[in-house]
Formats: sequence, C-alpha cells, structure tokens
Amino acid sequence: MVGLARTYFRLFALVLVATLVLSACTGASQPGASTAPSAQSGPVAGGTVTIPIGADPTLNPWSPNAFVESLFINRVIFEGITKPGKDLAPAPDLAESWTIAPDGLSWTFKLRSGVKWSDGQAFSADDVAFTFNDIVLKPDLGAQNRASYAAVKSVTVVDPSTVRFDLSRKFAALASFLAYNAGILPKHVLSADPLKTTSFNKGVPVSTGPYKVEKYTSGQSVSLVRNENYFGPKPYLDKVVFTVVPDPNTQIAQALSGDISIMILDNKAAVDRVKSASGLAVVSRPLVQYYWLALNQTDQRFTDVKVRQAFVQAIDRQAIIKSVELGYGSIANSPITPALAAYYDPSLASKYPYDPQKAKDLLAQAGWKPGADGVLQKDGKAFQFTMDVGQRGVLEPVNALIQQDLKKVGVIVDLNTMEWNAYIQKDVVRREYTATVNWWTYPSDPDVFPYYHSSAAGKGFNIPGYQDPKLDDLLVQGQSASDLEARKAVYKQLQAYTSETLPYLFLWYPQEIDVLSSSLKGVPELGLRDAVQYIGEWWLAKK
Repeated sequence: MVGLARTYFRLFALVLVATLVLSACTGASQPGASTAPSAQSGPVAGGTVTIPIGADPTLNPWSPNAFVESLFINRVIFEGITKPGKDLAPAPDLAESWTIAPDGLSWTFKLRSGVKWSDGQAFSADDVAFTFNDIVLKPDLGAQNRASYAAVKSVTVVDPSTVRFDLSRKFAALASFLAYNAGILPKHVLSADPLKTTSFNKGVPVSTGPYKVEKYTSGQSVSLVRNENYFGPKPYLDKVVFTVVPDPNTQIAQALSGDISIMILDNKAAVDRVKSASGLAVVSRPLVQYYWLALNQTDQRFTDVKVRQAFVQAIDRQAIIKSVELGYGSIANSPITPALAAYYDPSLASKYPYDPQKAKDLLAQAGWKPGADGVLQKDGKAFQFTMDVGQRGVLEPVNALIQQDLKKVGVIVDLNTMEWNAYIQKDVVRREYTATVNWWTYPSDPDVFPYYHSSAAGKGFNIPGYQDPKLDDLLVQGQSASDLEARKAVYKQLQAYTSETLPYLFLWYPQEIDVLSSSLKGVPELGLRDAVQYIGEWWLAKK
C-alpha cells in the first residue's frame, strides 16, 4: 500500500540494526530497562524534559531562517504527511496511507480523519495543498527545502481527506522527503504572509503535534505543553522545554547537574567524563550526516578541480576525526553516508589519503607557484582568503586544523569567527562568503538532489553554487529509478563522480553521541532529530 519507498528502507533497516549492534561495542552504554527502577513496570505520566538548542528557533519548518536550532521543536509541534519510522522507512503521520500511480507520476495520500489544529479548527486536505502550492512551490518565497520538491508540479485536493501530488518526473524518495522537516502549516492562520508572520514564527504558532507552544522567551527558552487537540494518544510528559544554550560546555555542565534531560554531545572530548557520571546514559548512533568544506564557485580560484582536489589531499581528515571526534567518525569522499548501507560505496574511503606533497603538485599544475615567503602565488597575487567560522559544535577547532594544514602547502587562510545566527545569515542565506565548513543532515535516502543540483545554486542548499550538467543528470536518474537495484547503480555512479569533481570538499561522516538522563524512558534508538518525533512516547521514571 505504501509503495516502493518502504521496500527500499526495510533492506536499509536490516543493515542499520547490525550497525547499531556493532556501535554498542564502542563502549557507549545503551539505554534500556536496566536503568529503570525495578519496581516500576511501565510508563507513567508527568514531569518535564529539557532539551538544549544553540540559538533562538524559528517556529515554521519552511522559513528560510529555520535551521538546526529550529528543527527539533518544529518536528515536535508540526506533523508532516509522513515521518521517519523506527526502521527509518517513511511511516504514516497526517496521512494514514498512500499509493503510487502505475506510471510513477502521481502519489495519492489518504489523510487521517478527525485531526484538529491546536486552536480547535479542523485540519483538511486544503492545508496540505496550501503548504505546498502557496508556499513550497512558489520560488519567490524561498521556502526552506524547496529544492527537495523540484519534481512536484502541484498538489490537488481530491476530497477533504485526500491529496494527490502530481509530478513532472518519477520521484522515488517523495515519501522520505515528506518525512523530513516538512510540517504542514495552517491555511486559516498563514494565508496572508506564510513565512514572515512574527507572531507565528517567534511566538505561539497553531500546530498539530502532541505538544503545542506555551511560551516563547527570546534568548532563553521555548516551553511546550500537551496539545489537547492532538489526534494521537495523550503524551506522557507534562511539559517539554527547549532551552537556548549556545555553548556546548555549558550544555555538558547542565546535563551533569540534571538541568538537561537529553542532548547531542557535540564536544566528544567530554565523553569519558559524562560516561562516568551517575544518572546519565551515553549512546552512539549512526547518522545520515557529513561535514564539508564549501568553496564559493563565484571565486575563480576554486573553479579548478585540481585546486579542490589539492585541498582535500592537504587536509589531514583522519587527524580531525581523532582529535575532534575522538574517533567517532570516518573519512568522507561522497555525500552518501555509511548509515545508508544499502547504497554506500566503501571503495572510495581511501581515495584521497593525506598527502601534502601531492597537494603541492596539484596546486602547481593549477598554476600556483611558491613565492619568496613560501606562500603560493598566481598572476602576482598570493593564495589567501577568509574562511567564515560559525560558533557551533566542533566547527571552531576544525577550522583551526584546516587553517594549519593549508598553510603547510602555501595557502593562507584567515579565520572569521562569527556568532551562529549572524553566520547563517551571511553565509547560508546571503551567500556572502569565500569558504566555510559546515555539515548536512538529510533524509534517510540517497537522494541528494536539493544539495547538488544546479537549480539549487543561489537560494537552495547548493551552498558552493556548483553547477554541472552531468551531475544534474545523475541526480534526476536517481530520483526516477524504479527499483532498488537501479537506484543503487545510479548512486554508485554519483558517488564516484562527486568524489572526483568535489562540488563540496568532503571531510568526514560523524557518529552522534547522545547523552540522556537515566530516568528518561521511551526514547527510540534513533538519532535525536528523528527520536523527537516520538516524544509522545517518552516518559520519566519515578526516582
């Protein structure tokens, strides 16, 4: 009934289970019944869970300003048509089922009946059509994730509980993308100004999730309470508080003191200290995520592939993984991560070993020669540029290591460290940058169209602005492939091609380390970004 997408992901899920079992051997403990008091046999209602975020969120999943600090809350309060299942296959959410037309050019979703918005108004197919036709598919609005739906022509209301997505080409990953930061918005509230309504984005939005916003305090927190109009079972927790804590070390201190209930441990240097603390569990999760260095393709120095290849050879990525990630990661040479085991090509792992001399040779072939001071020059200009650094997670130490490595081959990098929100506006929104390090986390599917297609350069997620007709063709082939083996073949080609052309400079695939209170139960064995979509099942054991 649900179509080909679930078939693809069931195979992936089997491999993922094996990966999770292996990750348990790293020494990280797994949460389970053993951490609960023996006298307590099942879930109980009550209590508050506190989760840190790095900056003020934007409570609208389609806003161009809704980045990582926003997605955790948005996934709790806004239901999508689908959501990631516990096996990571797309699972029902606002839609209870869906079918794909024989030609693959339309998908029909049957919506749940009786769903209400948090203000008591009835949810219907009109809200789905509004979200896509009037927001996502309107290029002038610049909706977040818009490039993900390049194959969607329009959404048609078949009846109040049925919608049809009409496509310009086959889109095998549609259900997966609809499960990824694609919450449905209320037409009756946002029809006038869907992405810029401050009372919604920075206030108390109308939503459909198990929790709704109680209060938004800028610079401090967003508190959620149960949504009495939620269509599903009543959630156990009384309240969920997302607290703004930009500094990862402060997050750790608050977890150790019991002020934070669950968090992603960005500073892996603290793993051993947190593991030894009483009342906390530490869990390693595989991620569909990779770190990258983007070189702005409007800068002619970076349009030469030899320069991009030289930089990868010059950067000691294994040293970064060892020193910054404490070994919780592996070298990346393409956008397809090891977590997507059914598609990942391990043969590329050793493509660019750390080799400063090879880097110098490639730069020389590109016309860059050392000057008297050892700095590379071309046409009388030194190879020197500024790299913007967002103050988030491991980005600052990583940029410092890259700066040192590039200096060894004669390239001078000046670091411009910026507060996270200012960095997002400058580098991601306005694209006013020369080079920057960041990461992508994307749906549990190898379809990376939104991040690499030429149509996504400029306003979309194609941050470097790289444009390549051959890569565009591979991306479309991947979306159009009709079965698992065909998709695997296309994405193997795509991995080989992107590893050679380097639209982004791939750095490493991280593992997620989650820290959670031993009293917190019901959290599924998923990365926290996906686990929050099951927050209605979380509960606190009595101490």
